[in-house]
Amino acid sequence: MGSEEQEGSRTRIHLHEPLPPVREPKESHEEKTGEPELSWFLTLVLLTVVTVLVAVNAEWMIDSIDSLSPFISKEWIGLILLPTVGSLAECITAVNVSVKDQLTLSISVAVGSTIQTALFVIPFMVILGWVLDKPLALLFDPFESIVLYISDGKSNWLEGLILVCLYVVVAVTFWFYPGSNFSSTLAVCSTSTL
Repeated sequence: MGSEEQEGSRTRIHLHEPLPPVREPKESHEEKTGEPELSWFLTLVLLTVVTVLVAVNAEWMIDSIDSLSPFISKEWIGLILLPTVGSLAECITAVNVSVKDQLTLSISVAVGSTIQTALFVIPFMVILGWVLDKPLALLFDPFESIVLYISDGKSNWLEGLILVCLYVVVAVTFWFYPGSNFSSTLAVCSTSTL
């Protein structure tokens, strides 16, 4: 009641005086304008150093897989462990921005990774296979292609939960899978001489 009386009397007495400006809350993701803090040369040097460190780390990881092989199957390492480790940073980024209610950015991180794999990594591996004379066959089953084509492009929490459960089932299955060598029976590209 007191504040209403003060507001009411204030508006009658100070009718022609402007109201104080209202502060708008600052957005947490403001864009900084200005010059970059690192020089172009220093950025290239850092990129080179980080690339060398990643290459050394990859070599160390590949060498350590052989020491894990007696305990963990190579199929599980190749199908579960390496892809999970490789995409861990993207997953953490997507979850962090989702928690901050920036779902568009979260979706763009996931879609960007998929597009990068589809448009760069797979064609690069095919070309590298040609160069090394070990052709890589991209054989997509028609059923898989049709399922991808007719998907609705929408999702909800239940579909996500089912997908996570399916991934866990596949991971557990490959943990206990003894492994087989069916490379001779699989369809492979053959090199033909003209």
